[in-house]
Amino acid sequence: MSERDEFLAGGMVPVGCDCGNRVLVKKNSPQHTSVQWLSDTRDCPELCGARAALVPTCLRLRDSIEKAVREGTLEVADG
Repeated sequence: MSERDEFLAGGMVPVGCDCGNRVLVKKNSPQHTSVQWLSDTRDCPELCGARAALVPTCLRLRDSIEKAVREGTLEVADG
């Protein structure tokens, strides 16, 4: 893996959202989360539809990521 690829994708862990979508996630710090969608964001019920422009994030995905951190399946990188 090249240095660029390692920077972009290294350390990413699959996380499933309660809505059924799967993403790759890397927690660089408690405040910084990198997310790579494995499907089109239009597949997310919170990010599609009439209110999509008003929704800054998928709350269910955020909750799923926080749950993965609590359960230890997703680690927060040491600063």
